[in-house]
Amino acid sequence: MPVPLYQAKAEFFRTLGHPVRIRVLELLQDGPLPVRDLLAGIEVEASNLSQQLAVLRRAGIVTSTREGSTVVYALSSKDVADLLRAARRILTDMIAGQGELLAELREAEHTRP
Repeated sequence: MPVPLYQAKAEFFRTLGHPVRIRVLELLQDGPLPVRDLLAGIEVEASNLSQQLAVLRRAGIVTSTREGSTVVYALSSKDVADLLRAARRILTDMIAGQGELLAELREAEHTRP
């Protein structure tokens, strides 16, 4: 029996639901990078990065190629970078809305007798 689309989407977003995975994807937005550059940009243990890269690779979100003794990772699709940019815009709007609410609360607190 095929998996319902909403369930597949939920699994996709669960795959993205780890800070190290998100950071990897952010770093790869500008193009492929070797593992050593990802390690420098994320500052986690090599074993942790390897584990998170494996999750992204199994999900088909990133690809890996070997260049000599170096493994290079890349986004599997430019749509992944588009998704990250969309998430940034959504978060910006959400935070801006919270800032406006906070300003209103502070203003109301100062105007009360």
